[in-house]
Amino acid sequence: MRNGGGPVSIKEAMRNTAVFRCVSLISYAIGMLPLHVIESESKEKARKNPLFPLLHSRPNDWQTGFNFRQYMQRNALVHGNAYALVIRSMERVIRLIPLDPTTVTVKQNRDWSVEYHYTPKQGDLRIIKPSDILHIYADTHDGISGTSMVRTAAQAIELAKELEQFQTAFFRNGMHIGGMLSHPEKLSPEAYERLKLSMKEQYSGSANAGKWPIIEEGMTPHQFASSAKDSQQIESRKLQIEEIGRVFGVPRPFLGVDDTSWGSGIDVLGQIFVRYALNPWFTAWEQAIKRSCMNEREREYLDAKFNAGALLRGSMKDQADFFAKALGSGGHQPWMDYEEVRDNLDLPEKTIAPNPLAQKGNGNEPEAAA
Repeated sequence: MRNGGGPVSIKEAMRNTAVFRCVSLISYAIGMLPLHVIESESKEKARKNPLFPLLHSRPNDWQTGFNFRQYMQRNALVHGNAYALVIRSMERVIRLIPLDPTTVTVKQNRDWSVEYHYTPKQGDLRIIKPSDILHIYADTHDGISGTSMVRTAAQAIELAKELEQFQTAFFRNGMHIGGMLSHPEKLSPEAYERLKLSMKEQYSGSANAGKWPIIEEGMTPHQFASSAKDSQQIESRKLQIEEIGRVFGVPRPFLGVDDTSWGSGIDVLGQIFVRYALNPWFTAWEQAIKRSCMNEREREYLDAKFNAGALLRGSMKDQADFFAKALGSGGHQPWMDYEEVRDNLDLPEKTIAPNPLAQKGNGNEPEAAA
């Protein structure tokens, strides 16, 4: 990224509030959502599989599941790639160690095979095979490594930074008076210097915006009309925020741009965010895990799966209506049983009579077992 004064680094780009908001929204969502190993056919959680606790809660000795996923997703967004070293013992994955993406490069050999060159800050080059690297990326230009969304939004970020710098300099150094005073006579050099010093000391800076100077006798006030440039600057900044959000797939209201009260419409925006911004990343994670963290036999009957239900849940009333229909209320053909509903709501297991509606499609709901 280029600026009139030189390149805009990723660190500087992350100081832009819109960029930070986009990255934090997506990475926090990936971090907070449960990631499970499930059986492909039954969709049951494979809790006894050794990979389950690593993905869900403890990938290594110093990170939680949230910390690991959030950090990896942040790297994927900011740098384009997220890497984790897959540590095995007797073909069993026992640790996932995140790597600094700036220390890893991907190389494709003449035989089309791929290898990862890892150069730690203190140590020698290490060549790692793909099966020992969990590599998360989405958009790519070469098919083997990802593209940084921060760099994709470089022009919008650069312009946003320049607008911020302009407004900062304007409010720090500008003179924001509400009008001017004219004198019928020519001021003496002493009076002019006194006036200039007074104006600089008392009326420059954002704290003095809009003040009228009171100076010498015989002066006539002239009020300034409000300039359209101020509103244009505000609109330009909003446009740049929207441009940055568009690159990341984050809806405009999630960036704090609009004053509109969305009410129930925010649920629809949340669904759009999950569907178009998060779902591609869900797939990237799930397939990368299956490729690098499961052996050939496990890949035949296991999947990695995010549970996005927490983000898609509506109000309590909407949830009650949905699950009532899922259980067969109101003549609907049921497609869930009681335990599945409780599992979706993260409620503990409870001994409940099976739901005959889910099998027969008619009759009344059974009463809970005593």
